Amino acid sequence: MPFNTAAHGVELTMATHLFDITKEFNQPSDVDVAGDGTIYVVDGVNGMIKAFAPDGTFTFSIGCPGTGPGEFAHPLGIDADDSGKIYVADSGNHRIQIFTAEGDFISDIKVPESSGKKADPTDVAVNSSGSRFFVADNNNHKIHEFDTASKKLINTYGKPGAEKWEFRYPFLMHLYQDKYLYIVDVINTRVQVLSSEGKFVSFVGGWGVKKGQFFRPKGVTVDSNGFSYVSDSYMGVIQLFDITGNFHSVIGDPESGKVRKFNTPVGITVDDSNRLYVVEMLPGRVSVFKLNNKRQ
Repeated sequence: MPFNTAAHGVELTMATHLFDITKEFNQPSDVDVAGDGTIYVVDGVNGMIKAFAPDGTFTFSIGCPGTGPGEFAHPLGIDADDSGKIYVADSGNHRIQIFTAEGDFISDIKVPESSGKKADPTDVAVNSSGSRFFVADNNNHKIHEFDTASKKLINTYGKPGAEKWEFRYPFLMHLYQDKYLYIVDVINTRVQVLSSEGKFVSFVGGWGVKKGQFFRPKGVTVDSNGFSYVSDSYMGVIQLFDITGNFHSVIGDPESGKVRKFNTPVGITVDDSNRLYVVEMLPGRVSVFKLNNKRQ
């Protein structure tokens, strides 16, 4: 489990800063790391995806603003399957686009309207084989499940509200071990966890400014040990929760021994090397850290 250090009554999981990634970003929103270590960043206002080597060196970009194949209108979320294919939530074009690891366009899948209201896909979470994926429809307060090969909609979960299976502006997501879908439910100030079959599992967090609470949650990821990480863009912190959804700790700074503060953190991910990647939207950067985790 993550190593803890108590500071001012708050348990800390220390994260050592390694480097920042900056490449003329304009309000980046999400990040994912493929199996080969390639870092993909959604550069939303610029309408493209930018790819970087594991050391943060820029390698190539995908797309440009537009409506055609391989073009984007305010993309927001990204995910990769085990084969390296990239899935992008192209929110302004109401679709999911799929690319090879090198950035070549493969296909796109339209996200359907709901009661005459166009879809606003803010994130996509794909299973390891790439056979199916989930989409957060922000404006319609729903989660859609698609079959990749047929491009067909399999299931839809959710409606507006604050109860189980209800959402108020779902945003970023993470699919853990192909079994559990963690969904940031922004205005309900929580993360809702569903099984991959759509069954309710649990809530993580709730409204507030104390430990284990959120003011404006935006990003979520889960590490290999089942600890979930949630970014709070307003409070500027990242909190950890155990597999049951109980508060565990806050990301800390080993130099100061205090809670590490971020500037508008949104999308986050933890890779296989125990590195934490944090998109800080307004500064326009991705900050990369080594998690100082020890097994107990």
